[in-house]
Formats: sequence, structure tokens, C-alpha cells
Amino acid sequence: MEKMPKWADVVLIPLISLILAAFLSALVILAIGEDPIAAVKMMVTGALGSTYGWGYTLYYATNFLFTGLAVAVAFHARMFNIGGEGQAMLGGLGVALVCLYIPWPHWSLALIFAALGAALFGAAWAAIPAYLQAKRGSHIVITTIMFNFIAAAVLNYMLVNVLKPAGAMDPATARFAEAVHLPSLHELLVPFGINFSKSAPANVSLLVAVAACFAVWLLIWRTRLGYEIRAYGHSEPGALYAGISPVKITMIAMLISGGLAGMMAINNVMGEAERLVLNSTEGAGFIGIAVALMGRNHPFGVFLAAILFGFLYQGGAELALWTSIPRELIVVIQALVILFTGALDNMVRIPLEKIFLALRKEKA
Repeated sequence: MEKMPKWADVVLIPLISLILAAFLSALVILAIGEDPIAAVKMMVTGALGSTYGWGYTLYYATNFLFTGLAVAVAFHARMFNIGGEGQAMLGGLGVALVCLYIPWPHWSLALIFAALGAALFGAAWAAIPAYLQAKRGSHIVITTIMFNFIAAAVLNYMLVNVLKPAGAMDPATARFAEAVHLPSLHELLVPFGINFSKSAPANVSLLVAVAACFAVWLLIWRTRLGYEIRAYGHSEPGALYAGISPVKITMIAMLISGGLAGMMAINNVMGEAERLVLNSTEGAGFIGIAVALMGRNHPFGVFLAAILFGFLYQGGAELALWTSIPRELIVVIQALVILFTGALDNMVRIPLEKIFLALRKEKA
């Protein structure tokens, strides 16, 4: 028998954790001599008060959707993929090669193959740590962390020595051809009579990310492979007894995870920058860990958590721009959210479980 209803685990615990994180964040803002209520109003206005703000919030959320889903898939197989940052970097390399060296007639065709290129490069980068764990017993956390730094070095070399246009100073590729530029939300919504901001970077990649959420839900809960992934994650001895291969599940789950992280590049490389630059991931691979934890590794939960962190990113940028509150304070707020939804999850969970058990006994 479950100790608490499913809705309490999915909704109530994250909500209480958020309230606690918000309360402590307010105390931090007060401690530096600022008004927390005014700060919250500024964040809400900056992130949600205009189509421009929504455009940036959804742009960041799109990045976090891909990396959050990547972490969630690996987690269902009892693996902690902390290499989303490096896999997204290599995904950007895949996108750049597809967009630079193939003359595409239309963005829709380019998007399909760029997404495949990004997924292939991300999956290939995840395959090495997966093989090391499956065959050599190396811990996936250690290897994926190390591969983030290796990916940064590989990308730096490729941009400086291979892909940088002749005579250019900054380590970046040439701009992609006009034909592969992805339509923004403004262009997508104009036919429906919705006047969305032209300056916002949100683009058609958002729809791909939402489709990825649905695809992951189908995979994990509606396919035999998904059942095997979950069975292995719950009990390796039980999965072995049922004939499920640990090597197969480890490899497949990490390949899917790396592919999802790599696909983030269609948003930030192909959709926003329209070229590959250094540090284009901006830490989204690491934020994906918090998004997956907060979303309870469920695609719908990941979607909601990605929107929240998109709000924090854009709202924090507006806060730093228009007030004297430093940008680093937003990192503190994000850290508190991660702390309460991840590390201190049991601080909320255990008292709630006792409450629900007591209520169940009273009814009995």
C-alpha cells in the first residue's frame, strides 16, 4: 500500500518545497536590503508580463525540456546522467555540420536532419560512459562529469581550428544559410491573429520539445522497452531474473538520454544563434538535472518544471537589469529550489506520509 496518494507525491510535495524555497529566498532578499515583494513583481512582469518576456521564458524552457527529459530517461534505468551539458555541446556540433555543409531547400527539411544530427552526436557522446559502466563497471556519474570537460575541449578545438571562417576573430562558425533559419513564435502565430514579439528567441523548437515529452511518455509507460527500463531501474536482480539484459538497458537508456540532450541544439544553435558558438549551452545541461528531479522524472512534471526554471532565468535577468539585486542572487534562488526539491525532499515527504497514514487510520 502506498503511503500517500499519487497526486500528493507529484503535486503537493513539489508545491510545498517551492513555498519553502520562496520563503528562504525572500529572507535572502531582505538580508541585502531589498523588497522581496517588489522583486517578485519585477520577475513576474519581466518573464510573463509581455510576449517578449514569454518568448525568452519559453526559449529557456525549451532548452530545459530537452535536458530534463534526458536526465529523466536515464534515471528510470537507475542511472544519473550528469553529462547533459557535454552531450548538448556535441549536439550543437552535429547541428552545425548539417546546416553548414548541406544546401537545404527549406527549414522544415533542415530541422528534421539537424535534429537527427544533434541526437546522433549527443547519443554518441553518451555511449562511451554507458559502455564503460555496462562493461567495465565505471560509475556513470564520474564518467559523464569528466566527459563534459572533454566535450568543451573538443568543441573549442573544432571552432578554433576547423569551423571558424577565415579572418574571423571569435571562435564560432559562419552564420547558417537563410533557408535553414527556423521560424520564431511570432511567425508561427501571425496566421492565427496573435501578435507575438518579433524580438523573442522562442521558435518552432518548442513544439519539437513538447512532442519529445509525449514521445518519452509513450516510450517509458506504453512500450515493452520502457517497461524493461523501469523494471531494471526498480530492481536489477528482478530484471535479471526476468531475462532483461543490464548491458542492453544501460546502453539503450543512455543513448536515448544523450540523444535528447543533444537535440537541445536545434533550439539554441539552429533557432536562436543561427550559428555555433562557444558556451552556447549556458549550463542548461546541469539545470536539466533539477528539472527532472522537480518533475519526478515524468514528462508532464518535466514540462512544468522547465517552465518554472525558464521563468527564473528570464525573471532573474530582468531583476538584475532593472534593480540593484545582483544576478548571482537568482543562482541562489535556483539553488534553493534544487535543494528543497532534490536534496531535502524527505524533509517534506516524511511528515506528509505520516499525516496521510494517520488520516487513513482514522477512516479505517
